[in-house]
Amino acid sequence: MTRQFDGQSVIITGAGKGIGRACAIEMANRGAKVVAMARTQSDLDRLMQETGCTSINVDLMDNDAARAAMKKAGTCDFLINCAGTNVLESVLDMTDDGYEAVMGINLRAALICAQEFARSRVAAGGGGAILNVTSIAGHRGFQEHMCYAASKAGLEGATRVMAKELGAHGIRVNAVAPTVTMTELAAAAWSDPAKKDPMMVRHPIGRFAEVTDVAKSIVMLLGDDAPMITGAVLPIDGGFLAV
Repeated sequence: MTRQFDGQSVIITGAGKGIGRACAIEMANRGAKVVAMARTQSDLDRLMQETGCTSINVDLMDNDAARAAMKKAGTCDFLINCAGTNVLESVLDMTDDGYEAVMGINLRAALICAQEFARSRVAAGGGGAILNVTSIAGHRGFQEHMCYAASKAGLEGATRVMAKELGAHGIRVNAVAPTVTMTELAAAAWSDPAKKDPMMVRHPIGRFAEVTDVAKSIVMLLGDDAPMITGAVLPIDGGFLAV
């Protein structure tokens, strides 16, 4: 594995679990200084032991806390917006609390972190890259995913606006849209064949994604091998959206 990010730094939100944790490990293994943000201190403690990262314990639902955490992280080269949540509610049963929880973390917090990151990069002379983690749920209608789908589709729209406005400062902005990804929670949720099998047949590659699949694709988009890619949304879906 190359040390392609030696001398560079990355802020990763939602780094305590799942895709965010995989990104922290992958970036650290490739030489980056990782600033990991998460709500659960025990997750951060474990990640620090494994990677030597710097950690910031923060609840990104709190706008002021999110801005303070970004300022504490300082000027870094990359931002991976990975913090996310979901509340399964149907269209008819959507609650105000469910809406605020999903949109607050998945969209508003991501925009705040991107804004603070971009302000810091511009003040430092520009350059760098932002990577937003969205979902195939922003492209297809899934049962009880209305707020989640809206948040992820909104983040993809924001990704294109960021690419447009920040390109003049040398800041690239992209997104990845993973399919079902085998975190611990997802593995339990999708273990029922009645739920799993109809979804699986729409994946030409024949499996769901692992967290490392998504992390490696993110690394690719952040690295020097993607200098002309900005404003893009890359499906990490085993072909789901193609068929």
